[in-house]
Amino acid sequence: MTSARPSQSERIVEDLLRDLAPQVLGALVRRFRQFDACEDAVQEALTAAAVQWPEDGIPANPRGWLVTVAARRMTDHVRSETARRRREDLDAAERPVDAVLAPAADEAWAAPAADDTLTLLFLCCHPTLSPPSQLALTLRAVGGLTTAEIAQAFLVPESTMAQRISRAKQHIKAAGATFEMPPADERDERLKVVLHVLYLMLNEGYTSTSGPDLQRADLSDEAVRLTRAVHRLLPDDGEVAGLLALMILTNARRDARTGPAGDLIPLAEQDRSLWDRDAIAEGVDLITHTLATARLGPYQVQAAIAAVHDEAATADETDWLQVLALYDVLGTVGPNPMVTLNHAVARAMVLGPDAGLELLATLDDDERVANHHRLHAVRAHLLEMAGDTEAARAGYLEAARRTASTPEQRYLEGRASRLKP
Repeated sequence: MTSARPSQSERIVEDLLRDLAPQVLGALVRRFRQFDACEDAVQEALTAAAVQWPEDGIPANPRGWLVTVAARRMTDHVRSETARRRREDLDAAERPVDAVLAPAADEAWAAPAADDTLTLLFLCCHPTLSPPSQLALTLRAVGGLTTAEIAQAFLVPESTMAQRISRAKQHIKAAGATFEMPPADERDERLKVVLHVLYLMLNEGYTSTSGPDLQRADLSDEAVRLTRAVHRLLPDDGEVAGLLALMILTNARRDARTGPAGDLIPLAEQDRSLWDRDAIAEGVDLITHTLATARLGPYQVQAAIAAVHDEAATADETDWLQVLALYDVLGTVGPNPMVTLNHAVARAMVLGPDAGLELLATLDDDERVANHHRLHAVRAHLLEMAGDTEAARAGYLEAARRTASTPEQRYLEGRASRLKP
């Protein structure tokens, strides 16, 4: 039995709630300093709004409505905790709970704060958390996704994801983290973590690591939305702008990446008339301005590479010399195994497949990528370019065996089948 599609009013409400979720949570955490309980209260308020607003209409002040409802949930929570620990909490015993918590008693705390979303991102990306926990908590607290939606995105049971998010909250509490921007001497490093989490979100949405679908548009769109929010707060940060440009330019190709059956279509074979030209123009303008005004960083270079690809009318018109030059720069400012994989392809396109294979060989002993399917897939592609069809076929089949993505597996097996043994 299939569920009914959401109505237009329900979609409008859903989009609005996702925009407001981090603002409301930020207001509550800024006031009550209890991340775990505040997050639960906000989720209850969001659920109530999702039920009521499509029927009753969106209130004149939707943010205020959510803050008020969530604050009442917090009042109930603290009342319960106070009753249980009255003797342990002298402060709560000396003052009436309503006087401390009632939202109408002190409305200043509920007023929008420009940096609440960014502060919340810093909190969710606390360095004591593992990258998967940072990503899950960001999607829940800042993205407004439910635990079930996050679990579905990463193909794990809801109970498993709930435990992961719960442990992340406990780690933040144990670390003594507060709802404040990190000190100036820590801010740049913490911002790198925030941007990396958003980048991981984009990657998982662009090419899902496992499952039947190549792409998760909802994750990609959420990554863009959150990065736009960070860019509004930090408009002069070159890496924030670079990451946003990279996301926009990458997502512009989304409609052309899969066929009618969901099969993977590689960049060189895509119907470029399906690319979003308005998005490409936005991304190119953003990275062009950023490169001219900001200190160079890895996300900016990646965005510049994406712009070169997106501006080529056909695959044959791609300026591979420029792409190779940019990868030379990226290998210096932001080296990592995945950069080397793509760098090898660029070298092969300009200098020939042997040059690309030579660079790939440097990754054979790198534990971070030695067993990754992409290393085998890229090597197979370059071997095919070099005319070694037998080795290429074996490489494609090995890559297909190692990936958990069904569309990638089908694509790699198809490449292998075209190379007759």
